[in-house]
Amino acid sequence: MLVTAPDTPPTPPSAPAVPDGRRRRIVAMSIWTVAFVAGWLLIGLPTDPLYAFAWLWAATIAWRSDRPWRTHLGFARDWLPVVVLLALYNLSRGFADNGATPHAYELIVADRWMFGWAMDGQVPTVWLQQHLYDPDGIHWWDVGVSWVYFSHFVVTLAAAVVLWLRSRARWAAFMRRWGFLCASGLVTYFVYPAAPPWWAARYGMLEEVARISTRGWREFGMHGAGNLLNAGQIASNPVAAMPSLHTAWALFVVVFFLGATRRRWWPLLLCYPLAMTFTLVYAGEHYVIDVLVGWAYVGLTFLAVGLAERWWAARRARRAPVGSDPAGATGSEVGVGSSESAVESVPGARTAAGTEPESGPEPGAGPGSAPQRSVSARR
Repeated sequence: MLVTAPDTPPTPPSAPAVPDGRRRRIVAMSIWTVAFVAGWLLIGLPTDPLYAFAWLWAATIAWRSDRPWRTHLGFARDWLPVVVLLALYNLSRGFADNGATPHAYELIVADRWMFGWAMDGQVPTVWLQQHLYDPDGIHWWDVGVSWVYFSHFVVTLAAAVVLWLRSRARWAAFMRRWGFLCASGLVTYFVYPAAPPWWAARYGMLEEVARISTRGWREFGMHGAGNLLNAGQIASNPVAAMPSLHTAWALFVVVFFLGATRRRWWPLLLCYPLAMTFTLVYAGEHYVIDVLVGWAYVGLTFLAVGLAERWWAARRARRAPVGSDPAGATGSEVGVGSSESAVESVPGARTAAGTEPESGPEPGAGPGSAPQRSVSARR
């Protein structure tokens, strides 16, 4: 039998075509990235709330460039109150001291009591700068310090934007906790105005301490990258050091996402608040006691807001009409982790949500007993 080969070789399978929506997203995000880097180098890092809001809004528009404009206006609707509160928060910190002498001595005593035995009687800030800070040169850890310090103004907002894009309910839970944390810190600034190490050194309470949180960018020739941040440091309240919201925000973001992250990644996530702690202490921005109090505020935030959400869910369940879905009023906004946490927090909500209850009929119940129980329940 004669077998002949085909005249033309088979054509190789072509690569799958990129959908128009994906191609548009790639182009839009590329344009946004180029514009962001250019604005970063020419104007400065987006540390001002309004400036950061503009960039974040532009990022969501680029990511959802195929959506109608009413979707993009929804971002402004949800985020504008947050931005206004952040702006008011930044302004109000400047009035926290009311001209009174800030607390500094007791913070120095606390750090010396905790670490002086291992650091020749010095506070950690002075000891670290004596061993690592070089006024005549910039080392790799100075570069890392500048990047970690800048991340304070980006990581929390970026995480909130991602949550807003993926689940508005979890975004709302995130913002409730974040708002409570910021409000608690602001109240403390008024009740207990405290000065950072660089301020105490300026007035002779400590040995010389340099404020070096932004010097690392000069290693890459990015002299204008910290313009807005440096201007904000000059205009900000110098006695808003207790608690350290920089490290509190870092721990807050990590704790919020721990429940949705595999445990093998937990040590890597927890490195972020530790890196922020080293940055703040080494750069002269905070004492270690400020950091510890900030971490305590994070724990208080999750406890207080979690209890308030459970109380609100139970209240809505009690006031809901019989036969309605009590979990629908709150949904997954109650929980920080999975969406089931909110349903489980409302008695009877799992049945109302469409899942089978774990317990079956009562022993000995006949076929006609179930309708009778429902009638008595309605009465």
